[in-house]
Amino acid sequence: MRAYALLAIHAGGSGHPGGSLSVMDLTAALFTNELNLDSSDSKWACRDRVIYSGGHKAPALYVGLAAAGFYLMEDVVMLRQCGSEFQGHPHCLKLEGVEVSTGSLGQGLGIGVGQALALRLDKCDARVYVVMGDGEQQEGSVWEAAMSASNFKLDNLCAMVDKNRLQIDGWVEDVMNIDPLAEKYRAFGWHTIEIDGHDMRQIVDAFDRARNTRGKPTVIIANTVKGKGVSFMEDQVGWHGVATKGREQLDQALAEIGCPTLTSEKVDELLTKAAKHGKRIAAEIDAKHPSFGGGYWWNASDAMKVEMDPTRMGFGRALKRIGDDERIVTLHADISKSICITEFESDNPERLNRVFSTGIAEQNMMQVAAGLAMAGKIPITGTYGVFASGRPWDQLRTTICYSNLNVKIAGAHGGISVGPDGATHQSLEEISLMAILPNMRLVVPCDSVETDKCTEAAVLQVQGPAYIRYAREATPVVTTVMTPYRFGVANVIRFRGEKPNFIDAFDHALSTDYTGEGETLAIIACGPMVTEAMRAAWILKNENGIETRVLNVHTVKPIDKSAIIAAAEQVGTIITAEEHQVGGFGNIVAGVAAARTRTDRPLRIAQIGVQDTFGESGQSWELMKLFQLTAEDIAKKALEMLG
Repeated sequence: MRAYALLAIHAGGSGHPGGSLSVMDLTAALFTNELNLDSSDSKWACRDRVIYSGGHKAPALYVGLAAAGFYLMEDVVMLRQCGSEFQGHPHCLKLEGVEVSTGSLGQGLGIGVGQALALRLDKCDARVYVVMGDGEQQEGSVWEAAMSASNFKLDNLCAMVDKNRLQIDGWVEDVMNIDPLAEKYRAFGWHTIEIDGHDMRQIVDAFDRARNTRGKPTVIIANTVKGKGVSFMEDQVGWHGVATKGREQLDQALAEIGCPTLTSEKVDELLTKAAKHGKRIAAEIDAKHPSFGGGYWWNASDAMKVEMDPTRMGFGRALKRIGDDERIVTLHADISKSICITEFESDNPERLNRVFSTGIAEQNMMQVAAGLAMAGKIPITGTYGVFASGRPWDQLRTTICYSNLNVKIAGAHGGISVGPDGATHQSLEEISLMAILPNMRLVVPCDSVETDKCTEAAVLQVQGPAYIRYAREATPVVTTVMTPYRFGVANVIRFRGEKPNFIDAFDHALSTDYTGEGETLAIIACGPMVTEAMRAAWILKNENGIETRVLNVHTVKPIDKSAIIAAAEQVGTIITAEEHQVGGFGNIVAGVAAARTRTDRPLRIAQIGVQDTFGESGQSWELMKLFQLTAEDIAKKALEMLG
């Protein structure tokens, strides 16, 4: 099981080997000995329920289900591929046997409480098992669920904590200490068992003891080793979320695990199978993708070359530069290096006293930030956009925005282009969630250079709450330090003809300095979709002679109403573009455009965005094509509108 999980992560090019390997002995005991399941009927009413609350350990869950007969073990090599049932985090609507979709930590135990109550109501003697991590215990929702499970005397509920002592930011005890964990659960009224999570006899015995406990829920705290079974992964935080690097390293890991049935020839066969699937899906996506001839895709020809750089890097560079301001403090929520918030202190250790780790606890992070802001500090909180905007929304609304507190929120990994992690980590709703809040300011920069500028403005110019949305993957750099920028004022971008470098083919001007050039089309975009809008302008000019006004709305709130109304009155035909649920940005633009006072020109608006669906695992650019978020999709829509 360890070998197949590791092979699947390697085939997918990403995943979480550390926790998948540490939890594998628990997984093996569950699916081969403890659980009462029927692989021919995944919805059998009297089945035992199992929830992997730490959805990033999906490879362990998947091989567990395979061991229980739900599908072939070798099928798991499709992990994280576009179109695969084996998503980066489990999705119950795609894969038989998965009880519930997971990926946001701290929710599984509460779901388990609900399932245990339902089984009691139905007079069914099935049991509920919830697998959690130790870092996950930092989430307050875990303790709300723990309190309710004890209150309801749910002896049909068994929780497990994979206590491997490591989380993304380091040792759990250093990030946010959870110990004494056993004593805490006992204080909450739980039957508590502590075991060696790699001793199968202890694991099986613990399940037996849990099954025979009456009147209270049981938690099994399993002391484990992250990366168990592979010497160079064991107790190494760097192996939390990366795949083996190259075949030689994979072979070494597989040899150490020792799986007689997974021969070198079998590994070759399965890796080939996964690669063929990836190529087939990519070809199918490309076949449906609008085509305007060769050479328009990024860096596909000798001309119009572009540099790629993740927007998150711009956020980090800004923090490094402005960090000497003694008012600035940063708050980490465990994924700090990934989102570049650690650039604040990485080369400036004297700033470490202004760095606070709150652990995996987004709601508390916002409350702490509110308290710091009340004392005159400028707290910068940071985590993935799905967690920054959704999980603490009430704290943002009622505490921070209602009081107009000077809290800054870095919402990283925005958009579908997050890629293989899948829907749970692809933030597609936060423009709507943030823009609706009174007093909230919202910036969505187009590239890493503009992210640097937006970050400085949001932190030092704005007095009050501000949300900075930026992406994970490398995207085109289309602005420079000399490109005009003003918070709250959109930029007009015009294509001037092909050049050796893409960035030189366009002029940028503040909307307040632009008077119009009789364009036929306006594309109003935010974030990295601005770069796709620019590429669409190039395609439309070259192929159809259409002049396009691209409006870069880097400040979504307060939005540049004058620039949008000018586009509505002077151009009339508008396409909005967002890497977000369609309408989150587009409806804001449409509402402003409808307020125009000149009505002599018809107003037509179309919107490009994710069409009311969740994302899925896949490579970043293939997902952009699949969800119709590319320049070619914008150009196709323009031609449909213009006839």
